[in-house]
Amino acid sequence: MAVWLADMWYSREQRLTEKSGAMKRLAENIKVLYIASDCMEPYVEIITVKESKCCQSLCSSDASEAEEPEYQLEVDDDLPVLTDQSDLLDDHHLEKLAAHMPARTYGYQWQLVYSTAIHGSSLKTLYRNMAEVDSPVLLVVKDMHKKVFGAFSSDPFRVSKYCYGTGETFLFSFNPDFQVYKWSGVNSYFVSGNWNSLQLGGGGSGFALWLDADLYRGSSFCSPTFHNAPLSTNEDFIVQDLEVWTVQN
Repeated sequence: MAVWLADMWYSREQRLTEKSGAMKRLAENIKVLYIASDCMEPYVEIITVKESKCCQSLCSSDASEAEEPEYQLEVDDDLPVLTDQSDLLDDHHLEKLAAHMPARTYGYQWQLVYSTAIHGSSLKTLYRNMAEVDSPVLLVVKDMHKKVFGAFSSDPFRVSKYCYGTGETFLFSFNPDFQVYKWSGVNSYFVSGNWNSLQLGGGGSGFALWLDADLYRGSSFCSPTFHNAPLSTNEDFIVQDLEVWTVQN
């Protein structure tokens, strides 16, 4: 792919401005890119750039300063914004999770729809709080060993006779290092729920993540759906805290 910075447009633009006064010169932080490759039609993209920070640490060398690029692309901050205080998630967790969330969730705030600390421990209440939700959800669990893990579900949790969800669904664990388990493609047992339990992943000897009706006991086994390792330290665990977040449209 070839990319040219269209500085040559500036001189032409300046001549047009001098003649007609109808065109304004582009701001210095605006760049025009001409992009072309063998597999796509050429197109022009306008981007905003910002000068790299001039401040250097006292121990930085001249060489490192020389390697600092003059301009860097200004990108949107895709870190999820939580509208409520979380007892389980911090910026480190959000940064890791954001890299794996689908693009359709970018730019939206995340709202707390269920928390054991606020609503008590009841799967029935969890379902009831999601009755009007029609967007992806993030389930976060902390067990009695202080391990944090959970799942991103493409669909809100509900009671259903059949499995639901899409390949956007994934599992994650901070145990202690971050691990993510995407859809393997082996089966489509993403999420299923009834009044007695909530299950994610299946097809093996147990569910990838299972929670009982009181959201007190849970289990996590290897599953063909996600080819995951057990999310908790032990396959059977006790829930200390649990939160569910959803995209706020």
